[in-house]
Amino acid sequence: MTAAAAHLPPPLAPGARVALVAPAGPLRGADDVARAEANARAFGWEPVVAPHALAHEGYFAGRDALRLADLNAALRAPDVDAVWCLRGGYGAMRLLDGIDYDALGARPRPLLGYSDITALRLAVAARVPSLVTFHAPTARAELTPFSRDSLARAVVAQADPCGAAPQARTLRPGRAGGRLVGGNLALVAALVGTPYAARCDDAILVLEDVTEPVYRIDRMLRQLLLSGALARCRAIVFGHCTSCPEEYEDDGRRSLDEVVREIADAAGVPALAGVPLGHVPDQWTLPLGAWAEVDADARTLHVDVSSRASS
Repeated sequence: MTAAAAHLPPPLAPGARVALVAPAGPLRGADDVARAEANARAFGWEPVVAPHALAHEGYFAGRDALRLADLNAALRAPDVDAVWCLRGGYGAMRLLDGIDYDALGARPRPLLGYSDITALRLAVAARVPSLVTFHAPTARAELTPFSRDSLARAVVAQADPCGAAPQARTLRPGRAGGRLVGGNLALVAALVGTPYAARCDDAILVLEDVTEPVYRIDRMLRQLLLSGALARCRAIVFGHCTSCPEEYEDDGRRSLDEVVREIADAAGVPALAGVPLGHVPDQWTLPLGAWAEVDADARTLHVDVSSRASS
């Protein structure tokens, strides 16, 4: 897919109806829903809470059938303007074969979320390949001013939601342009070999993760490399790996930067780490599928939201 093929869904104006769904892990309680509703109203949107948002079964927000029903109802509803996932956790990939992609393709609307929601976004990229989706804070999050501003630029103003990342680290120098692809590394790796695998050709691969020891990050990145997924990748941008210990039992340690740099060297692409992305308070909202340019030396990531990228 070229930059010209990417399509931004309509911006979210005041009064937009935003469905709040829980397609993966369970919420902690009604306070999570109340916070999500407040977040939506702070943008001037009208929250529409899914019927089973507070369901809880094992480590899921209700049975697969209930979570899928809520998601598909939101995608089919003619008066719903966006779908904002309440949380991540685990469970979204269990729904992928049953999602009504045709409904989303017929009436494009923003799909927002991160972490386990990566599975939904990769599936949409495979089945509705022209549609931009958003790696964004979950609806129940306590939004910092930084995160709120980036989200508003992405889905309200449709302006560049990224920019300079002065705290980031240049792992391999260079500049590159490409489509934004990726999300949570564990889900990107888990979907290799499926119809919903990330298409990394001519792409800037953006990644984040949480509570994964660095040796597992090493293993997942190596899986992407060995699968051929990185053969035509243009750059790697890693956000934060939160609570990811570098030690491997008593056998020694390797740093995240060392592991990511090694993969970037093998792929022959620029690499940047530590951008505001992942399980951290301050997050960029990334329009995945849109065209972007990364300058690893300057530590910047800029998204092209012009007509060339969204027509």
